[in-house]
Amino acid sequence: MNFIRKSSVLLVLLVGALPLLRAQQAGGTDNTSSSLLSPGEEKHLRNIRQLTFGGQNAEAYFSADDRMLSFQHQGQGVPCDQIYTMPVDTPDGKPATPKLISSGKGRTTCSYIFPSGDRILYSSTEGTSSDCPPRPDYSHGYVWPVYSSYKIYTAKLDGSDIKLLTDAPGYNAESTISRDGKKIVFTSTRNGDLDVYTMNADGTHIRQLTHELGYDGGPFWSADGKKIVYRAEHPKTPQEIADYKALYAQGLIRPGNLEIWVMDANGKHKRQVTHNGAANFAPFFHPDGKRIIFASNLANPQSGRDFDLYIINEDGTGLQRITYYPDFDAFPMFTSDGKRLVWASNRNGKEPHETNIFIADWVN
Repeated sequence: MNFIRKSSVLLVLLVGALPLLRAQQAGGTDNTSSSLLSPGEEKHLRNIRQLTFGGQNAEAYFSADDRMLSFQHQGQGVPCDQIYTMPVDTPDGKPATPKLISSGKGRTTCSYIFPSGDRILYSSTEGTSSDCPPRPDYSHGYVWPVYSSYKIYTAKLDGSDIKLLTDAPGYNAESTISRDGKKIVFTSTRNGDLDVYTMNADGTHIRQLTHELGYDGGPFWSADGKKIVYRAEHPKTPQEIADYKALYAQGLIRPGNLEIWVMDANGKHKRQVTHNGAANFAPFFHPDGKRIIFASNLANPQSGRDFDLYIINEDGTGLQRITYYPDFDAFPMFTSDGKRLVWASNRNGKEPHETNIFIADWVN
């Protein structure tokens, strides 16, 4: 596969960052900590701060030292998601300038910085086409695309030395790395269904962990690397199975009833955590290994975008609601010490459904 040379990469990084930088400099409507909190959120969140301003920003994940974030952005001059990084804090306290990491080609998703801090992991469709892939057919209702052109790549943090990590046929994405840097967990359709797999950090020794019919994906490691939390929807009735298979054949899934699951790192002892019938996704283990934070439309399952953050014990008890903003809150992640939380939200947007990255101090 031919990739752009390093000099071209640097040019793409500069040009690609300009629209997002201009949006950052423009700022939001009101960026004071108190104005960013919705009533009820003060129980667990303090000193909230907005990190991006404009466009669609999501899946912001901390580096192992908690100093950097990798995330995906789409907006003015960036027609479909590309991977960026930025420091969490700056000396003057002002919003940081995001840096484009991916090539600017195709669509990217699910980035994660290696614990060593020298490379980044993400998925991209660029190997098939430099253009954005087609949007899903919403005549089927609210559906998610499962692009078979997604492959998993790594690159240096300056965007150079892009390497293809896995090129198996079908969808390969949703990858994250264990904190020791030895194992990657990801979602793939390589065996004809959406399942969770693990592999070594160099792409070797691939192992399938889930085999149930339906969607198993969005996996994350626990801090000790002994467990994996993920989202799943397993159709049961003949009608549900037929609907799932028909959509899957078109590269689509309907994420209306996703539940949170946990399994051991070897795929054994699968257990369902939530049983609420809502769309639950983006699960992440608290560093204590006993609680899971996730996004759900549990409070308003009829709404297309009214998602909030919840935290729950691994055994399914102790559910608590974290956010109350009447639109989209999702993709939460804790720092390694559990003292800060980052997530994506529609709050304080200049345009309807604009999604930005926010960070706050966490209060137990």
